[in-house]
Amino acid sequence: MKKTELITNADGSVFHLHLLPGEIADKIVIVGDPGRVEMIAEMLDSVRVRKSNREFTTVTGFYRDTEITVISSGIGTDNIDIILNELDALANIDLATGVAVEEPKSLTFVRIGTTGGLQADLPAGSFVATAKAVGFDGVLHFYEGYEWCLDHMLADSLATHLEWPDVLAYPYAVDADADLLDLLAGGMTKGITISTPGFYAPQGRQLRLEPFDSELNDNITAFRYRGERITNYEMESSAIYGLSKLLNHKALTLCVVIGNRVTGEFLNDYKPAVRTLVRQVLDGLSS
Repeated sequence: MKKTELITNADGSVFHLHLLPGEIADKIVIVGDPGRVEMIAEMLDSVRVRKSNREFTTVTGFYRDTEITVISSGIGTDNIDIILNELDALANIDLATGVAVEEPKSLTFVRIGTTGGLQADLPAGSFVATAKAVGFDGVLHFYEGYEWCLDHMLADSLATHLEWPDVLAYPYAVDADADLLDLLAGGMTKGITISTPGFYAPQGRQLRLEPFDSELNDNITAFRYRGERITNYEMESSAIYGLSKLLNHKALTLCVVIGNRVTGEFLNDYKPAVRTLVRQVLDGLSS
């Protein structure tokens, strides 16, 4: 493998995350905000690793008897492409030689985030579990051999419903890990989440620039597929789910609704709800 394919730093750590093999756990919580990593770290019983570079802050420690890594991704599927590949490399590639291990390890990824609700009955402060992630971002299209892990009928049905333009990346849909969904999403609303490549026009917002489709959000809210509906917008899950499937990892996204795009309700102080969700995830991962 060329050194420009898997880049490492002078200390042998992976390029962006600045982590060394052995500094991550098999169970990994992904958050967007680097500040949220420290909030979760305070809930751990002990911490053995603290690393930070750019928007990527990492803590590895123990919650009860379970080792857990918490890492911030920043915003967007482009950053997810970085952290999923580098975390997988830490677990499954010899960084010195670039040779993959003979028996790859399967990691568990749980994204804890905030989200915009797309159904009127999802009030701010409620929890949503992403049973299926639909990507408007296009990241997975850059990888070979992904067709087997997609729900093509869902993607085609949505593209037809939205009259999807050819100039945009074709939507792709990926399922959550079923075992994680059963383990961690009890009592939550489960639905289809759309991951967008931006926060404003890609999510139907208009400031000084108009989105390509002024009725995008209304059409998304009205969409139904085999009794399922689209519950929320966020910006990372499609790449997490898609890359995890391709690399044989497990993935699930759980989010707090902080704004409802249908009713206009917004929760200014959402940190208590995030803390509650984090505790629920940590308890589940350590059970």
